[in-house]
Amino acid sequence: MAHALKIPEQNGPLILSYMDRNGKIAIEQVADGFGMSKGQLAQTAGLARETLYRSERSTTVKTQGRLREMLEIISRVTDWAGGKEQAMAWYRAQPLPAFGGRTAEALVKDGKAAAVRDYLDHMAVGGFA
Repeated sequence: MAHALKIPEQNGPLILSYMDRNGKIAIEQVADGFGMSKGQLAQTAGLARETLYRSERSTTVKTQGRLREMLEIISRVTDWAGGKEQAMAWYRAQPLPAFGGRTAEALVKDGKAAAVRDYLDHMAVGGFA
């Protein structure tokens, strides 16, 4: 079983602390890190529950990409949200006015992670929602 590299958060994005030595997202580490089951993590990422329980499916490009998108967005908001748990809560529940009140989670599930990243970049430079 691959173990995630333990990189202090202040030395890089949160996502790096959940990557194994092969550059894959270490699913058990992510689930443990956010106090979730693999099933809850799959639901949050918009994946079928069994996807994260089967090693051959958990390492596919689609699965890894979806988890990477989720973690990249959470990583971007961690500092101003007050921590990774608060960033996850924001990701799952905060309605985004620019997207008709949809959450970042809903947008990522619909394949619109790039739009969320662009929105966060816009907000970071002083733009309005």
